[in-house]
Amino acid sequence: MNDNVRNMQVSILSDNWYTLKKVDFEYLNNDKQWEKQSREAYDRGNGAVVLLYNTYKKTVILTRQFRMPTYLNKNKDGMMIEACAGLLDENDPETAILKEIEEETGYRIKTVEKVFESYMSPGSVTEILYFFIAEYSEKEKVSEGGGATDETENIEVLEYQFKEALALIKTGAIKDAKTIMLLQYAQINLENLMK
Repeated sequence: MNDNVRNMQVSILSDNWYTLKKVDFEYLNNDKQWEKQSREAYDRGNGAVVLLYNTYKKTVILTRQFRMPTYLNKNKDGMMIEACAGLLDENDPETAILKEIEEETGYRIKTVEKVFESYMSPGSVTEILYFFIAEYSEKEKVSEGGGATDETENIEVLEYQFKEALALIKTGAIKDAKTIMLLQYAQINLENLMK
């Protein structure tokens, strides 16, 4: 608990898709004065994301899909290139990401390695995201992927040379924070992809 926070009152503003809460509280500021504050927090659950890589081919698997919030904020066609990701849905992060990998990309991976975790937008969203990497090979491909049909996902599976994927950050073709973070992690830590 934070001793600088008191008198919290939480109300639900929306519970349609996920939950939007309004929190009124008092915060002890740097001048040691209690000030009234009000914030909104969007609770969509926690998630996991993975970068699939192949050191032999020097490639990564990414996905492409329509993202309405980006379309509303000047992304011309609303399409985003991203690392495979999804919500935990009551699973532990490793179980959740293994399921997402198969649903979205069509690869049945046995093991993943957790590399870090991060709050992605701590000023407004409660979500913590668990970041993984995993090596893939063609023998692990069991389907075309594309996402779960009951979740209205229309996912295109993409395979890029690792250096090409990095270049897409510079050109602005990749603008997704979680994907950029994992690609940069790989650039620093997976030396075999760069050779």
